[in-house]
Formats: sequence, structure tokens, C-alpha cells
Amino acid sequence: MPLQSYYSAQLLEAGCDEAGRGCLAGPVCAASVILPRNFYHPLLNDSKQVREEDREMLRQVIEQEAIAYGVCMQSTEAIDEINILNASFKAMHEAISKLAPAPELLLIDGPYFPPYLGIAHVCIVKGDAKFTAIAAASILAKTYRDAYMMQLHEQYPEFGWDKNKGYGTAKHRAAIASLGITPHHRKSFGICNTAFDYKGPSGN
Repeated sequence: MPLQSYYSAQLLEAGCDEAGRGCLAGPVCAASVILPRNFYHPLLNDSKQVREEDREMLRQVIEQEAIAYGVCMQSTEAIDEINILNASFKAMHEAISKLAPAPELLLIDGPYFPPYLGIAHVCIVKGDAKFTAIAAASILAKTYRDAYMMQLHEQYPEFGWDKNKGYGTAKHRAAIASLGITPHHRKSFGICNTAFDYKGPSGN
């Protein structure tokens, strides 16, 4: 089913989405995008449905052609302090704050969103597979976060973040069990809550 170009024919819209909410390590990243009404790309879709190499290409297209976009991350410390849901909303609010011009309507991926500065919003479950602007936001959030996790992987290659991007794969969980957690792990999340602190590749 093709993506819809807009929700309102009159209002300036921004799509909003986040990436990394369910990870054991790394920040949560949110993006907000205002696209031209006539924007179209045949490969644009929910980031989870797009190949990695196509996501990188789409990131460049979106950044070049968007009227405005904003990207923001919230750290693991913030996630542990205010919980992942609130950290996700904070990241989305800060991403929206970077938009100029300011949007008149926010299209939010998901079932709930705390209002931002009185701007009207509509929550759309699986909106990243329904509306162009939300799909574009999902691409930016995913690619920015993945790039950040690739940088962290260079510091801690034992956890396989170049492949799992911080999600709780079997390899990642096994590394946590044997090596402990790094400063980039979310201490409030599952297995990380009971793991010891990272001691280095040799465990000492």
C-alpha cells in the first residue's frame, strides 16, 4: 500500500518517529521531518522494511529535499533516570524544536504523545508505514542511531554492536553475561539490571 503524502491539505505537517526504544545499549534517537507536499521516493517506507544501504541513500535524499528536519538523542543515563518512554518523548520534543519553520501539525508514530508547545498532533499506530513524513523521520532516526552505535562498536567490539545495534541478540546477551555492562548499557533494562560492570575483554 503506497504511503500517503499528507494528513491535512491545509496545515504544515511534520512526521515524528524514534529508534532504539527496545535496545539494551545505546541512546534512543528521535527525528522530525517536514517534507514538500510533492515529495516521493519509491523506496521510502518504514525503516524496518528498508535495506540498510537503501536507508543510507534515503537519509541523504531526505536531508537534501526536506523543508526542515531535526534529530535528537537521549542518553542511557537519561533513559535510566526518567525511563525509556519519557526519554523517547523528550527526544521527539527536542527534534521538533529544531524545525524551522515550526510545523502546524505533528504526525506521531505510535498510540500516545504528550503535547508539544500547543502544536496540534495526531497519533498513528504504525504510522511509519502509512505516511511519507513519518517514514522519513523513521529513516533519519534509524540511520543516525545506527551510525552512533557503529562508533561505540569500535570501543567495545565484543558486544557486536556493528550488527545488533544494541538490541538484545543472543551474542549481545552472552557478552553481557561474561563481560558485564559498559557505561553505554541501560542499567534499568532486563539482564543489565543484575550484571556487573564491564572489566575489559579479558574480564579483569
